[in-house]
Amino acid sequence: MTTNTPQDFALIALRAALAAGADILDVYRGRIDVELKDDRSPLTEADTRAHRRISAALEAAAAEIPILSEEASDIPYDRRQLWQRYWLVDPLDGTKEFIKRNGEFTVNIALVEDGLDGEGTPVAGVVYAPELQRAYIGVVGRGAWRIDNLAPTVSPEAAPWDAVMAAARRLPLAAESDAAAAAERPFTVVASRSHMSPETQAYINELRADYPDLQLISAGSALKLCLVAEGSADVYPRFAPTMEWDTGAGHAVCLAAGLSVNAWPADQPLRYNKPQLVNPWFLVSRSGP
Repeated sequence: MTTNTPQDFALIALRAALAAGADILDVYRGRIDVELKDDRSPLTEADTRAHRRISAALEAAAAEIPILSEEASDIPYDRRQLWQRYWLVDPLDGTKEFIKRNGEFTVNIALVEDGLDGEGTPVAGVVYAPELQRAYIGVVGRGAWRIDNLAPTVSPEAAPWDAVMAAARRLPLAAESDAAAAAERPFTVVASRSHMSPETQAYINELRADYPDLQLISAGSALKLCLVAEGSADVYPRFAPTMEWDTGAGHAVCLAAGLSVNAWPADQPLRYNKPQLVNPWFLVSRSGP
């Protein structure tokens, strides 16, 4: 398949995410056996099956583009630094939420292109929550959208962009039909359900001085970035370690929706394909840093 536009890549990513979602839910509906990686993070059969499914789908559609996945991340930097474009994949983001069976887990697929100093920036991304049947799609420079009632499927049929977008709502959602309700809601912060750090809690406490009626939403996976992108929250502080694959797809959605995703307190956009794949602390904001 020849691809020339970011929309083409977004569709490839969406199809791969939907296929992975079918594998993930197959495991989710049955017994979940958990192993521990070397870093003590959990690993399930759903992680590995989704990784294989996504890798096969991306390679079949765009074999010339390399893949950096959480489940195959041991690619030396001297090789990665030559990449001008690559897929950044988290086959199952929010494994802890998956194990808890609360539905707040996602498939994250981003297309990253060269940026400043050889480090990249996401230009397109898909965050798909298979249990919620919800997808967020971002194409930087074109827009961001949310699609609901999108069931996982391994069907090879490729709907054209216009057909996919027929069921989509542009982000932020408030700009579409609910601006008054958004203006009336309290200042809202979204934070990690499973990884709340003391530093993040301190930041939220500081915000309460300016916003006494502050509302706190706890959520899992890359859904937190997407909640800010759609207008359900105003800010997402993440003052704890994350990896590039945790944020790439959600970052693309946020950028496409006109938001900033900046390192904290350095106030510089997150960059990708660094020698070390750990992100700095960051802040997702609707109104800039």
